[in-house]
Amino acid sequence: MKNLKIATAQFENKSGNKNYNLSVIEKLSQKASAEGCDVISFHECSITGYTFARHLTKEQMLELAELIPSGESILKLTEIAKNHNIVILAGLFEKDENDNLFKAYVCVDKNGLIAKYRKLHPFINPYLTPGDSYCTFEIEGWKCGILICYDNNIIENVRATKLLGADIIFMPHVTMCTPSTRPGAGFVAPQLWENRETDPTSLRLEFDGMKGRDWLMKWLPARAYDNAVYAIFSNPIGMDDDQLKNGCSMIVDPFGDILAECRTFDDSFVMAVLTPQKCMQAGGNRYIKARRPDLYRNIIGQNHEPEQNVVWLNSDKKNIN
Repeated sequence: MKNLKIATAQFENKSGNKNYNLSVIEKLSQKASAEGCDVISFHECSITGYTFARHLTKEQMLELAELIPSGESILKLTEIAKNHNIVILAGLFEKDENDNLFKAYVCVDKNGLIAKYRKLHPFINPYLTPGDSYCTFEIEGWKCGILICYDNNIIENVRATKLLGADIIFMPHVTMCTPSTRPGAGFVAPQLWENRETDPTSLRLEFDGMKGRDWLMKWLPARAYDNAVYAIFSNPIGMDDDQLKNGCSMIVDPFGDILAECRTFDDSFVMAVLTPQKCMQAGGNRYIKARRPDLYRNIIGQNHEPEQNVVWLNSDKKNIN
């Protein structure tokens, strides 16, 4: 495999405004391509917006969602990829011919759809159907996978995707800065965002503390390290509906080290060069080879009824990170 230059982006999306969001995706994709990137990754539901969907009826969700790959957003992504010679990953709500709804994330290049993944553990809207399979695909000879937001918090999903061959896992999110049972969690006041130019320090302290980045650092590098994968984390910046998000889009290497991270309050991206040697040199590669599934095959695979993760971002029902 050759080295691969990947960008991960953050931007302030507009709820339900697919034309606007796609225009930002195009602008950032064009810039990333001009700087030599092979791939750019955007956040969960970057095309449609996310948090506002907690208010939508099924009819409104069906109006917002699109068929894949024939929907207009996939066609537009393909056009952007072709015009700027870059592979693009982005998220949206999907519907099928039977009006089932899914949280989808796609990878497209100049020829069209490469891969589609449906979130295994969706919430935000009660009409979403969970996905039922993992997703692996190739970009320039690299085996890649996708896990959306909460999917990454169930550690078996990351290991399973690695065992299917992935050395790169795209991890699009809309996360952090929401209430939770974990210590230090909570919303960040929108007023701090409004005052970000006159008082950036107060906003950065909130974004980087336990409401945001400090929590992310408890688990994201471990997912990359334990599984010897590159983790491509994407997250929005600014207001997503009435909730403030802190960006911090980053690329973590198989040693668990952060190669690049968005540290501004702007629509932006960062880049890193991925080298295949790291996947072989990292400790996680040895750990995977040392596994003894005979000891825990029946433990991990025992019958289990998954708890339904139905938590909305309303004032009386809070999201969990």
